[in-house]
Amino acid sequence: MVMNDRRKPLLMTLSLILLLISSTGCFRQSGQNSDSDDGAPVNLIYYTIGEPDKDLQLVNDKINEIMAPKIGVTVTYIKVGWQEYEDRLHTLISAGSPFDIAFVPDYAPTAMRGAWLRLDDYLQGLGKEMYDEVDPIFWQGVRMNDGGIYGIPTNKELAVRDQWMYPASIVDKYHIDISKYDTLQSLEPVLRMIQQKEPDYVPMELDRDSHNFFALDGYEYIMNNKIPLMIKSLDPNAKVVNIFETKEARRILDTLRRYYKEGFINKDAALREPGGLKRGAKVFWKSSGGGPLSETTWSKDRGYKVVANPVTPSVVTTESVRGGIMGVNANTKHPAESIKFLNLLNTDPEIRNLFNYGIEGVHYTLDAKGQVVPISSKDKDGADGSSRYAGVQYTQGNWFILNTMGGDYPDPLDKWEQFRQYNAGVVKSAVLGFTPDLSKMTAQTDNIEMVWQKYYPSLMTGSVDVEAILPKFNHELKQAGIEDVRKEVQRQLDAWRAVSR
Repeated sequence: MVMNDRRKPLLMTLSLILLLISSTGCFRQSGQNSDSDDGAPVNLIYYTIGEPDKDLQLVNDKINEIMAPKIGVTVTYIKVGWQEYEDRLHTLISAGSPFDIAFVPDYAPTAMRGAWLRLDDYLQGLGKEMYDEVDPIFWQGVRMNDGGIYGIPTNKELAVRDQWMYPASIVDKYHIDISKYDTLQSLEPVLRMIQQKEPDYVPMELDRDSHNFFALDGYEYIMNNKIPLMIKSLDPNAKVVNIFETKEARRILDTLRRYYKEGFINKDAALREPGGLKRGAKVFWKSSGGGPLSETTWSKDRGYKVVANPVTPSVVTTESVRGGIMGVNANTKHPAESIKFLNLLNTDPEIRNLFNYGIEGVHYTLDAKGQVVPISSKDKDGADGSSRYAGVQYTQGNWFILNTMGGDYPDPLDKWEQFRQYNAGVVKSAVLGFTPDLSKMTAQTDNIEMVWQKYYPSLMTGSVDVEAILPKFNHELKQAGIEDVRKEVQRQLDAWRAVSR
């Protein structure tokens, strides 16, 4: 076909314009600039867990007001409720919905599916300040088997110890030495005493996710508790086991069943949603994971003073270092801006405190010692006394640049120094950083989780007869493929050990 001569000058002109634009860099490539084409800040969509606050938009606006001049970035800050978050995140990933950054509760499987951006190069560039701020053991723990890092860990306590907590008033009243109670079996006499002398108190509170009592015997999950494969943390040659086939598990289940029949455990335990301490709840024994000085946080949550006794050693596990990870969507159009935001969040006290506590003068004041004292709704406008904004601390980056808490049950002024000393004394698990790749066994793992949902809540709360139900549980786990999964995990672990040693 012969080109019309009258079109040639127009096409030549357009070609020249395009050549000049591309050579001068006027076309913006995603991630290369912090500002959009019109000079406005780049806006990032950020999802995290937690009930949406009354003042979430107010805090979001304040964050953007302060952050935009610093790094040319704003965020759309979206909180999704505790029970809905994980399903919502999986839907966003599967549908390819646009977002930039998210809190990642199931880091390894989603990273293996390619959901998150590999960050290694950014951590030596735009994110170098953040990389240097976070304890190196965290980076070891989030590094995947391909050598890559796909998430930013929260810089906090390295080892999350299981701690058993009690109301200080009851402990003082009966002169209870809580350090004596460090096994499940040892609790029986004190639970019986509470049942008899303090009938208003629930002696022992459990929920349907129950608690990792197996850690008392030195076990850690090799993946997560819905795939009940565990290994001894400190044994470098330990084998992967189905924990429900071990004598330790049978002893724990029998004890829980006895406690349930005695009336020590709340009757709705197998149905109760997992959650923290309920304010004012009359509960004698409750277990939770935490680091140093956790009693101050739990006391604020409960509304009265709580004392706690750690019952497991300070072991750094893959699970503990992956407890609070933020990931960048692999499909983000703004990778550089996302790193700038995460770098600021982990290094800038003004921004980090704003995300955690809200706006000074609106949601909190600073006392004479520079500690945060929350302003409740009741203080502010005579409402119900609840906070109008509360960040979820473990999900949003570096703790060590946060102001400490004052008010009732204040933090010690040297809180973060105590955390650093605690981190310096931890012991690493023998399988720290090992992540099995079960992407080719999703049918088995899905089936195993279905069986887990069917039996685990009732067994681990003592709600059913162990002699009758445990064999059914293990039989159906085998039918679901747990032995095939166990063998594959053991094969990968052996290969990982051969390279790591």
